[in-house]
Amino acid sequence: MIEAILLGAAQDAGLPQAGCACARCRAAHTDPSRRQFVVCLGLIDHTSKQMWMIDATPDFREQLALLQQAAPDCRLAGILLTHAHMGHYTGLIQLGREAWNTQQLPVYATPRMCAFLMGNQPWKQLVEFGNIALHPSPPDDPIRLAPGLTATPIPVPHRDEWSDTMAFRIDGPQRSLFYCPDIDDWDRWDRSLPEMLAAVDVALLDGAFFSPAELPGRNIAEIPHPLATDTTERAAAAGTECDVRLIHLNHTNPLWDDGPERAWVAERGVGVGATGDRWVLG
Repeated sequence: MIEAILLGAAQDAGLPQAGCACARCRAAHTDPSRRQFVVCLGLIDHTSKQMWMIDATPDFREQLALLQQAAPDCRLAGILLTHAHMGHYTGLIQLGREAWNTQQLPVYATPRMCAFLMGNQPWKQLVEFGNIALHPSPPDDPIRLAPGLTATPIPVPHRDEWSDTMAFRIDGPQRSLFYCPDIDDWDRWDRSLPEMLAAVDVALLDGAFFSPAELPGRNIAEIPHPLATDTTERAAAAGTECDVRLIHLNHTNPLWDDGPERAWVAERGVGVGATGDRWVLG
């Protein structure tokens, strides 16, 4: 059996966010059960007893433990990276000799992302010391992880200061999943979201902000993401049977809590991703 498991659903800085005194962050500091890990997806192949993580987040230790609890007889066989923003690769530091000291753990990333890692410390040291083995993976070129399991990096428009940005289409023996934690704007994508939703069974989509009013005093255009309302309306209009859930929620997003915003999304057939959500892919 092959399955996917959501290991986190928060934006890069998690919840609570450093330096924030909003009610949601204060509550998460007080009550650990309200804390949220940075967005990450786990893949498990129970037949080959292997598992993978898409992205290495600042919450890597805890997310690895969750994955190991979900599949205690499986070993981590690799990490796939989406891009070079803080929430998506910095957990690699836990693989170094000061920490886990892994040996030649495969890391799949685009050639540009691999070049970024090789051009900057301490990531370069992970390669030089043999903690990780980089596998340059061009966009749109399927990565065969195991028999019946492929992960295809799909380029998406995002703030590509240091690397390009990938979403992933995961294909199992019977079902498929589209994982897109970051994108600037669906209209800037060179592909069709409705066509993607019609082609997969599950879609985990960037829902960072519900409203631009969430960040008073900041120019939200500097950190562009499609609003959760826009993504929800597009998904509803697509009219597919795809299981669509919003992920990569900023700590300010009201979708973290029960309320009218979450009800509005649910009325349109869209869910909100939660740590521990699982989907059998075959």
